[in-house]
Amino acid sequence: MRWSRRCAGRRPRGGDAMWLLGLLTLEQWTLVAAIAVAMLGVARLGLRVIGPNESGLLIKRYGAELPAGHIIALNGEAGYQARMLGPGWHFPIWRWRYHVVRVPVLVVQPGDIALLVAADGRAIPPGRVLARDVACDSFQDAAAFLKNGGERGRQLAFLTAGTYRVNPAAFEVVTAAGAAKHDMLPAQLRIYHVAPDRQGIVTTLDGRTIPAGDLAGPRVTGHDSFQRGQAFIDAGGCRGLQEEVLLAGSWNLNPWFVEVEQVPLTEIPIGYVGVVVSYVGDEHLDVSGDAFTHGDLVERGHKGVWVEPLLPGKHPINTRVMKVELVPTTNIVLNWAQRTEAHHYDERLCSILVRSKDGFGFSLDVSQIIHVGMKNAPRVISRVGSMQNLVDHVLQPTVGNYFRNSAQQVTVLEFLSNRAERQREAFENIRRAVESYDVECIDTLIGDIVPPAELMKTQTDRKIAEEMERTYQAQRQAQVQRQELERETAVANMQAEVVRSEQMVRISERTAQAVAETAKGEAAATRVRAEG
Repeated sequence: MRWSRRCAGRRPRGGDAMWLLGLLTLEQWTLVAAIAVAMLGVARLGLRVIGPNESGLLIKRYGAELPAGHIIALNGEAGYQARMLGPGWHFPIWRWRYHVVRVPVLVVQPGDIALLVAADGRAIPPGRVLARDVACDSFQDAAAFLKNGGERGRQLAFLTAGTYRVNPAAFEVVTAAGAAKHDMLPAQLRIYHVAPDRQGIVTTLDGRTIPAGDLAGPRVTGHDSFQRGQAFIDAGGCRGLQEEVLLAGSWNLNPWFVEVEQVPLTEIPIGYVGVVVSYVGDEHLDVSGDAFTHGDLVERGHKGVWVEPLLPGKHPINTRVMKVELVPTTNIVLNWAQRTEAHHYDERLCSILVRSKDGFGFSLDVSQIIHVGMKNAPRVISRVGSMQNLVDHVLQPTVGNYFRNSAQQVTVLEFLSNRAERQREAFENIRRAVESYDVECIDTLIGDIVPPAELMKTQTDRKIAEEMERTYQAQRQAQVQRQELERETAVANMQAEVVRSEQMVRISERTAQAVAETAKGEAAATRVRAEG
């Protein structure tokens, strides 16, 4: 009251603080000090301050006993508490009731993942390997984890890059830095990268058992390329080798859930198509039609030979459960000879041995040119299995038997002399034979023919004799012609003497005629004189 009267009507000023304190009596000072000490004691005993990069792990010193098999308290039992203290001031957290352990927040670095092992929760059901994923705010709410049916042990879910406040009493965290303590490699706790031009063959370690008779787990949807393990299992995914593959890219994968093996993409070169033979997929349903009775064709994604071939390029084909048969769409040359083409389909072919009508055996080289159309490639593979089988089991007996049969209808010499006709007939017959296999015959060419040596020796000797006879006749004719030439030459050389002799004869004849005429004249003159 005294202080009130003194201060009545006065406005406090900044300099009045000390003056006001001076108005307190000793008893009042004692009371203020006691209140301050009490407040400090209460704060000391009940106030907890958690830093921004920390969490407070609560351990209750006393309370009801935890249920058997549990180590995390949900209902105030003694021991580790499910809830944690976040950053800031917390009151009242009495020291005699709680022990608070400051733990750093969990930081998962970019490019890394973190795995978790739950120390409390339900038991993992038989047949399962990893604990199911439950809603628990990325393991930051241990109470929600336990209330929602979380299971103890290795977790299917995992943490990606970020900062988390995880209860270390409820969850053990496995990061790349501590991978060695869990017999793991740091690379297993990083984002998985599938390189360009490669694909990942996936094997899952949890899920249902693969149905009997299947080689791999069937495709299921909604699991985002195995990044959502719980969605995979809920959709009925199976453990073991998977039909689906991972494409090039970066993937958040739980190494406790999936293993990945990288293999090259399946490449179809230019000039080829790839016929897929799948050992997995949907139910076998033939779409080849009633006219095709030598095999079955199915749509893409079904088990069997796919009706649509793969075009040139790179394709993600799981080669563990599928086979790709390359079929050339360009002309294929097959040699029944000692040479082999680059495709090596004819490396087991050799010259064809035949026997003629007159009993002689001989060999001949044959080149067969064929073509398999893109649309017909699946039919060919469905019928014979592979291009090598087409050569070994279809073309080799077809071509070989035709020439063996045709050779028996003619003699060796007739076969040799009518080569072009034999080649044309072979083409027509072989073309009709391979058409039923959906193969186009482009041409049939006969190469070297090697007849029997003894027959060729007689033919050679006969030819030599004929040639020698022709030579002798030619030489004889040449001699006759030479003699006539020499005779004509001699006559020509004597022509000047003949002309001179003829001239001398003519001169002599003229001289004789002149003498005779002179004699006649003289005789006439004599007669005249005598008569006179």
